[in-house]
Amino acid sequence: MGRRSMRSNRTLFERESELAAVDEALGELTGLRPDGAEPGGQRRGALLAFAGPAGLGKTTLMAEVRRRAAARGCTVLSARGGDQEQRVAFHVARQLLQPQFAGAAEADLRARLGSWYDIVGPALGLCAPTDGAPPDPQGLRDGLDWVLTHLAVQRAPMVLVLDDAHWADPESLGWLAAFAPRAEDLPLLMVVAYRPDELPDHAESFRGLPGRAGGRPIDLEPLSAVAVARLVREALGTHADDAFCRECWAVTAGNPFETVELTAKVHDRGLNPTETGAHLLRDLAAAVKGSGLIARLERLGTSTVRFAWACAVLGTEIHPTLAAAVAGLGHEEAADAADALRGARILTGAETLEFVHPLIATAVYRAIPSGVRVALHGQAAWCLINDGQGPSAAARHLLETHPEGDNWVVQQLRAAAAETLRSGAPDAARSYLARALREPPPFEDRAAVLHELGSASLLTEPATTVNHLRAALEEPIADPELRHRIVYRLSQVLAHSDRLAEASDTLAREIRVTDDARVKLRMVSEQFMWDAFRADEPDHPSRSRRLAKLADRLKGRDLTERYIIGLRTWDAVLRGEPAHIALHHAERALAGGLGWAEPDRGFEVPVLVALAFMYADRPGRTEELFAAGIADFERQGWRGAHLSFGYTLLAYLRYRRGRLAEAEDFVRAGLRLAERVGPGTPAHWYAVGILIEVLLARGRVAEAARTAEDYAFSEPFPAAVVFPDAQTVYGELLLARGLTKDAVGQLAAAGRRLDPRGIRNPAWCPWQLHLARAESHDTPERAVTTALEALSRARQFGTPSAIGQALRTAAEVSSGSARVKYLEEAVAHLECSPAGYELACALVALGTELRRTGRAPEAAEQLYRGLDAAVQCGADGLVEEARDELAAAGLRPRRLHSTETDALTSRERTAANLTVEGLGKAEIATELHIDEQTVVRLLSAVYRKTGTDSTGLREALKGT
Repeated sequence: MGRRSMRSNRTLFERESELAAVDEALGELTGLRPDGAEPGGQRRGALLAFAGPAGLGKTTLMAEVRRRAAARGCTVLSARGGDQEQRVAFHVARQLLQPQFAGAAEADLRARLGSWYDIVGPALGLCAPTDGAPPDPQGLRDGLDWVLTHLAVQRAPMVLVLDDAHWADPESLGWLAAFAPRAEDLPLLMVVAYRPDELPDHAESFRGLPGRAGGRPIDLEPLSAVAVARLVREALGTHADDAFCRECWAVTAGNPFETVELTAKVHDRGLNPTETGAHLLRDLAAAVKGSGLIARLERLGTSTVRFAWACAVLGTEIHPTLAAAVAGLGHEEAADAADALRGARILTGAETLEFVHPLIATAVYRAIPSGVRVALHGQAAWCLINDGQGPSAAARHLLETHPEGDNWVVQQLRAAAAETLRSGAPDAARSYLARALREPPPFEDRAAVLHELGSASLLTEPATTVNHLRAALEEPIADPELRHRIVYRLSQVLAHSDRLAEASDTLAREIRVTDDARVKLRMVSEQFMWDAFRADEPDHPSRSRRLAKLADRLKGRDLTERYIIGLRTWDAVLRGEPAHIALHHAERALAGGLGWAEPDRGFEVPVLVALAFMYADRPGRTEELFAAGIADFERQGWRGAHLSFGYTLLAYLRYRRGRLAEAEDFVRAGLRLAERVGPGTPAHWYAVGILIEVLLARGRVAEAARTAEDYAFSEPFPAAVVFPDAQTVYGELLLARGLTKDAVGQLAAAGRRLDPRGIRNPAWCPWQLHLARAESHDTPERAVTTALEALSRARQFGTPSAIGQALRTAAEVSSGSARVKYLEEAVAHLECSPAGYELACALVALGTELRRTGRAPEAAEQLYRGLDAAVQCGADGLVEEARDELAAAGLRPRRLHSTETDALTSRERTAANLTVEGLGKAEIATELHIDEQTVVRLLSAVYRKTGTDSTGLREALKGT
């Protein structure tokens, strides 16, 4: 022990450049020069990565980094990957972060971790997993990011040291590799060391981390003959001659670990370090590693060998009592074995043991006969359970055992998988369950294990999940509830894999054989939901009638009934039934509660109900529901597809309200999340489609076209219905680019797809409006017919924004005096809606038409209003169009400024309150001593700010 301690404090030979990089990084982190002098510049974090084969001194270098960091007053987080712990999820993350919260009471932990407590707490071993749905891996990674960022800021400057990163568990390594580029923006220095030839496949991205050696890790080199000579003379005395030192360098190839161990052997043997004894060095060096090490171990006796084997199986931080139990040794015998192994420089430590070097641990482990190794892992698992450490601690050992049909093994692996899954490590859970399946489980439990295995694969491998769940349904299942859960999960994963027809058929088959009326109703509701998202649904009108008949007689007594009523809401929106009908059913669905993160339920129906308010000109209510829903997602740690949908649809909501800059920010955030989920997924289609819509509204056509090209936003379009309709958005983009014939083809195809299904609401999908504009170039008469048909449908739905938008399109494709008539009516409707961008478009269009017909004063008024509205919306292209029209009219455009906020002015609030009391515009004008046109504009601002039309104004004012 004394010799090991002395060696750790020796000079690091030929590591001057590495230590210089460390000192430079620490100087930039702390603002101090290496000698602790005055600040030397701006403080910033960094990443240092050191790579080298085994034995080149990475661990010694990491120890020196920790020492120098502590000497400069840095908070040091330290961890080390372990060969035997690679399958223990978050093993490294716990080493790094758990000590920072050690000893804290639950109340203190909750206060320090806030909303992340239930998400990161289980992963870090700070609390038990909850019984709710597990966080998705990305949500958990975001939580770990928050914890490390928070610590780095609170306890700055901070140094994070990770040794043997090649052995870090996948969950921790993936997190740290993704977090590392952020170190430069924090008071955090990350220092990692690993063996490049042993870096696992899941850590390939780790090789690309930015280091201080030209943007790549710093490679450690073997010691030169001169350095080895200095090391030998430091250990054995200055009388070691040149020939002896050169032979030491030759037999160790300059490997620092082997050199240190060799000098220790020379010292123990009492060998004279001169040329006369140099010929013995090769035999001594062979005893340091490989077969020589094992031969040396075997000479220590059977009990000692077995104790060493037990330690190698247990890995790092070995408790002597546990090792003795695994080895089957008594207390005294185990203590003697530990002393012998310490004396042989194989183990070190007292209360906690560890191998002197990972190379020794690996050699000992690999020397264990395969049958004995398997038995020792099985014994280790049993001992850990008996010691109260739980199934998760035992699971990694059970993975190494042979299948024997032992139900105890199956139950421990299932329990470990459940705990690990709820901690946010589905890959580890899946490996446990796959091993349980090979045991195999008892015949009657096989379906349950397959269901658990499929559920663990849900977020990462949906195709594998489908296979496991279908296999589960083929097994005899005694518990009907288990069968139903399997069917629900199978239909869900099929739908989320864009296999909606299969999801519907799976439920249909089960509905036919289910006797329980409530279960059948739940399955019917699920089938209705997936059919609602099918772009290729064969008989939408029939389903719509059946859904209306069922929903109208339900009272909303439970979640299933409310889901069906919610689907009835959405069907009314798609079909273009009068908006008040859709709103009636939406309120019924919400009356008993409709959470977005209900266990074993999708979030689709609550989202559809929320969106129904938006299409019905109540976007303010939609925003309230979205805020609550996104909060549900974040509390659960769902930050993948769930949160992406939340942000992208919130962006669409802001777009429809005319808040284009905010919409772009939200959709780009949603797109970043969607890219984590993967291209081609519904989340990705939603995000890209909405981004293109927003860019077109802002007048950035070229950027919209590049976005479509970058993300392959074109045919073939997804089988699932997405909002906004992807083919319609693509047609709109083609039209904006001047490709009218191509636009006609795409938009007409969208109509042929949607019309037979009864989806006729232009507020939901304005394909007819864009088609009319495209047709006007070559077939103007057909364009008018198309536009008027869309106007008729909009009037049936009855919302001011839908009618106003359709009227503007009708004006655009018409001729003569009808254009002004349609536009005046469009402005009148849109002034009664919360659709700020559509109002801006209509005002500019009306002003333009009035100017062209010689009505300059009226034109000026509308153009100025349109210009102000366009500025408020962030519609840059429309702003330029309005300014050009004003210039053409010989008018000077006003300075561009944006002052509108969501807060109602006193006059706006008064006008709003009088409207709610039932007064008409003329009466309000009299009451406020203003003209009716001013009242119209006051109320128009009210509707935009509160996010509602007049029908929802009373409710909206309660929240202002």
